[in-house]
Amino acid sequence: MPSQIMCKQSLIRLIEQPYIKEEIPNIDIGDSVRMGLLIQEGNKERIQYAEGVVISKHNAQLNTTITIRKIMQGVGVERVYLINSPRIQSIQVTRKSKVRRAKLYYLRSRSGKATRLKQRFT
Repeated sequence: MPSQIMCKQSLIRLIEQPYIKEEIPNIDIGDSVRMGLLIQEGNKERIQYAEGVVISKHNAQLNTTITIRKIMQGVGVERVYLINSPRIQSIQVTRKSKVRRAKLYYLRSRSGKATRLKQRFT
């Protein structure tokens, strides 16, 4: 029975491997990122950039996702991005922050200067 499970997992990994992007930078919780998203409008495509702080990351091989939070017109907006998606053209880490938690959900209840994170210099 355990050998069948290992066989299924290796088969899934073999199928997913061509779709995993290699040029993704190392993204950590608390990083400020700038992502270039391919947006389709009618029959034209353009790249729209989204910036924000990574408040959570879910590692799952091909299905790895990050949740980005930003403030737009005084309202907090969170969006989950599949980082291996073909719609994501570029990911750029603009700033690294020093955090001590795996999920930064506490930023939801804060506003203004209270949402600042200490910068980490590497």
